[in-house]
Amino acid sequence: MSRTWMITGVSSGFGYEMTRQLLEKGDTVIGTVRNTKKVESLIAKYPETFDCQLLDVTEMEKVHAFVRDMFDKHGEIDVVVNNAGYGLFGAAEELDEQDIYKIMDTNLTAPIMIIHDALPYLRKQGGGRIIQLSSYGGQVAFPANSLYHATKFGVEGFCESVAQEVAKFNIGVTIVEPGGARTEFRYGSAHVANLMPEYEHVHGFLNMLDKSKGLAPGDPAKMAARIIESADKNPAPLRMVLGSQALAATIQRLEERVADYKTQTELAASTDVTE
Repeated sequence: MSRTWMITGVSSGFGYEMTRQLLEKGDTVIGTVRNTKKVESLIAKYPETFDCQLLDVTEMEKVHAFVRDMFDKHGEIDVVVNNAGYGLFGAAEELDEQDIYKIMDTNLTAPIMIIHDALPYLRKQGGGRIIQLSSYGGQVAFPANSLYHATKFGVEGFCESVAQEVAKFNIGVTIVEPGGARTEFRYGSAHVANLMPEYEHVHGFLNMLDKSKGLAPGDPAKMAARIIESADKNPAPLRMVLGSQALAATIQRLEERVADYKTQTELAASTDVTE
């Protein structure tokens, strides 16, 4: 059975790979781009099933109109995928105010608004899926990634709460946590702050952004396939980690966090009312 998918940010990375694979198997994709250059071949090859829409997700009035117009145009949308986003590298002090607002709007506010606006339609049509692209950086924090982590930790908390609110309406929510992949996230779209010599000790990320220092282990096509397959799983998996390196790092950090919490039993109890 074919589905209709609405995916933000389909000009590269996971968004492009998902769109290509979905169109090949006969599904319909409503995909957003900021310009059509990188998807011209898909537009030409799939004129009936690829509805390419120009959208800058930082323009919230246009985001609201996009969601409304696409549900009105297509009637039902089976899967809503928040994929648009980028990485911002630099210590907190190295970031300027514009850097901060832009990544918050792109990676956090826009996904929240798209989900918020899509929910009434999904509920009235009897269900659907929401897939939120996060990162293992939504669980594991590294230096010089503070604002990126803020957006991913934030959107994960939002989605975990929403998943509980809408389960009774047959709406499933999945948070995807990929590890490093060979996409433009690292090798093209990443933004680097105005670096300061005082923070040279946390500038190791520059090696990660340099292809000559070694490529990321994740295969975007395989990751996109696993994301697509998740729409068939019932119940929807709340979280899905992609990449063995990412899973190992996430488990390690969660175990460290739990161990730390367990040392606080006496401290936590000391603040309870004892009357």
